[in-house]
Amino acid sequence: MMKESVAEIIKNVLKAVYQPFLFALVLSVFVLFFLMFIEKYNKVSIKDKIVMAFKEWKDKFLSQKKFRRAFYLVFFSVMVLFKTLLNRDMWANPVSDVIGVWGLHRKDGTFTTEMFENVVLFIPLVFFLFFFLETTSKRTSKFLIIMGKSMAFSFLISLTIEMLQLFLRLGTWQLSDICFNLIGGIIGGLIYWLTAKIRRI
Repeated sequence: MMKESVAEIIKNVLKAVYQPFLFALVLSVFVLFFLMFIEKYNKVSIKDKIVMAFKEWKDKFLSQKKFRRAFYLVFFSVMVLFKTLLNRDMWANPVSDVIGVWGLHRKDGTFTTEMFENVVLFIPLVFFLFFFLETTSKRTSKFLIIMGKSMAFSFLISLTIEMLQLFLRLGTWQLSDICFNLIGGIIGGLIYWLTAKIRRI
């Protein structure tokens, strides 16, 4: 009994450490970038530095199209990363269900909405990726080019996430995730193409 209790304590302590590890790491990096940024404001208190930095951020957001689009892209990228990597439990066997879930029920009969989540997450991600790229390269509104890029973007992003899940043992590697992410990315590209076409009218 004592041995089982000790093993359970160790397991729970380790779980409490590794679960938020990746999120804490990413957040720490961004906080330090922010601190580096506010160092340019000399001869003022830390409170004033933070206020000035947020004011500059707000001014950029309101005045610069590229900055706003970058914010939207980063926002949805973080949402996808949080869902797929940053907020996942460790799995003993990340290839235990390679085929994945293709409907509303898992193999054990439990209800799941993973299919819809994987589609919906990639719609705004790919849309805002195109939206941001407008500010860095020549805009194209050709249907086949946008659809091709949508498939390429969503496939590469999804495959990268699945490979990270495999190597970091965060969740399971699933073909269904890649497929539904791909569908979401194509829908996101289609929405972008329609909005680009409307804006040209």
